[in-house]
Amino acid sequence: MPRTTPPRPRDFASLVPALRPLARPATRLHPRPGAPTVHDSSVGGPLLWPMDEPWPVCEVPHKRRTGHRIADVRREREILRRAWARSPRTGPTPDETALLATFRRGRHAPHLTDTDPIPLLAVAQLYAADVPDLPRVGDTDVLQVLWCPYERHGPQYELNVRLRWRRAADVRAARTTQPEPPLTDRPDLVPTPCVLHPEPITEYPHWEALPAGLRSQIAQRWEAETYLSALSTAPGWKVGGHLNWRLTGPTPLHCATCGAEMRPLLTVDAREWDGGTDSWIPAEDIAHARDMGANTPTDIHAGRGQLTLAVCGRNLLHPHRLISQ
Repeated sequence: MPRTTPPRPRDFASLVPALRPLARPATRLHPRPGAPTVHDSSVGGPLLWPMDEPWPVCEVPHKRRTGHRIADVRREREILRRAWARSPRTGPTPDETALLATFRRGRHAPHLTDTDPIPLLAVAQLYAADVPDLPRVGDTDVLQVLWCPYERHGPQYELNVRLRWRRAADVRAARTTQPEPPLTDRPDLVPTPCVLHPEPITEYPHWEALPAGLRSQIAQRWEAETYLSALSTAPGWKVGGHLNWRLTGPTPLHCATCGAEMRPLLTVDAREWDGGTDSWIPAEDIAHARDMGANTPTDIHAGRGQLTLAVCGRNLLHPHRLISQ
C-alpha cells in the first residue's frame, strides 16, 4: 500500500517566495513491518551482499561481552506482537511473561575481548529505483547501511556506521545467510524488518536555519511553530531534505577532508510522527495512527531519537558525520 502525505495546511512558498530557492527534495521512506528480501529496499531486511565479499566488522575498541542477545530482542518483540494481537487484548500469558523475564542484559559473550572483530548489523538497504533522488557513487544503484549496535565508538560515544554503495547487477550470487553480532548495547539499536513505501516530498530549512529576514517575513503571517510542524522538515525515516536542528540549533557542516558543505543522506527517526507532527501522518494511516506501535515501526531509537547521516556534497566517499537530535 502506498503512503501519501496530506497536503500542507498552507502554501508557504507561494506566500513567501523567498523560500522557494531553499527547497530541497526528500523521500519519506514510510517503513512498515514486513518480510523484505535482498531484492527489496528495506529497514532491517537482508542485504544484497556477494557471497565472495567479506562481511564488514567492527574493530573499534569497546566493551563487547555485555549486552542483550539479539536473538532475545527479536523473540521478545514477536511474543509481544502476538500477545497484543489477540482478542481480547489481555497481553502476555503467564508462561510468556516468565519467558520474557529471562531476556535480560548480561555478560552473554564472556569469550569476546574489547578488540575482537564482530560483524556489523544490517540496518537499511535502498535501491535507486525506489528512491530516485538517492545520492550515488558513480553508476551504483544500491546503498547499504550497517552499524555496530553499541553507542560506544570514539570520543562522542557514537555508533560505528558503515555505508556501502554497489551495483546490483554485479552481485552474481548473494549471501543466503548474513553474519550478525551476538549482542547489542540496547534492544532499540536492532531494527525490526520493514518494507518501504517511498514518497517524494519537498522540505524547507529548519526555522533557526532560515535567514533572520526570512524568519521575520514568515512570523508576520504565522507562528514559528506552524512553520516548524507543518512545512519545514518531515518526521520519520527519510532520504535527503533538510536537517531538523530541534535540540542543538544549526551548526555548520563541512567535510573534514575537502571543506565542502555536507548534506543529509539518511535520517533514522524513532517515530514516524508524534503529537507535534500529526499533520504528517499519511492518509492511509490516519485511522490507526494511535494504535500501539503504529508510529514506531522500526523499533529503533538511535542517538537522541533522530540520527542523520550527513555526507560530503562533493564526494560521497569522504567520511560521513552523524548528527543526533
